[in-house]
Amino acid sequence: LLAALLLLPGLASAQWELVSERSTVNFISIKNDAVGEVHRFSSLVGFIGADGKVQVTIDLDRVDTLIEVRDDRMRKLLFKTVKFPAAKVDSQVDVAVLETAAAGGTLSAELPFTLSLHGLEQKLTAPVLVIGGGDGKLRVVSARPILLNAGDFGLEGGIAKLQEIAGLKAISNAVPVTLQLVFEPAAE
Repeated sequence: LLAALLLLPGLASAQWELVSERSTVNFISIKNDAVGEVHRFSSLVGFIGADGKVQVTIDLDRVDTLIEVRDDRMRKLLFKTVKFPAAKVDSQVDVAVLETAAAGGTLSAELPFTLSLHGLEQKLTAPVLVIGGGDGKLRVVSARPILLNAGDFGLEGGIAKLQEIAGLKAISNAVPVTLQLVFEPAAE
């Protein structure tokens, strides 16, 4: 226990890097008012700084719906990735939360963040669990889905185009998002 307490300040002041291959951001599309489908982004980069600054960048070109033609349509018509290749999340986490989690604890928090998407920014809040494990990693998972409104990011025109091409009656502008992020101490 004493050794763990002595190591704690070093863990808390370290910078943490996102482990991309073990991290996911998922979103659900709802079409025709009854069919929900889970999609994800397969490329994320990010960090938590020693001061608690959090930044995660989502490569929108790496949208994965399990249907290649739909992925291509989302890139071109919805996200317009030639002009807007990434979404960015910026936040600040209390260093005390990192200290507790780094020691193997679990904390629940309402984490305010700014989402930059499609040239627009929104201030939102994510209900998250911050979990430390014996493996030296930090896990940040959504405690509940984060509900985004596509209209807040100017995406309603792209949704309308996708709806028309697919011959659907409706695609919801309300988009539930979940996340599971894994961070490890940065190599010095």
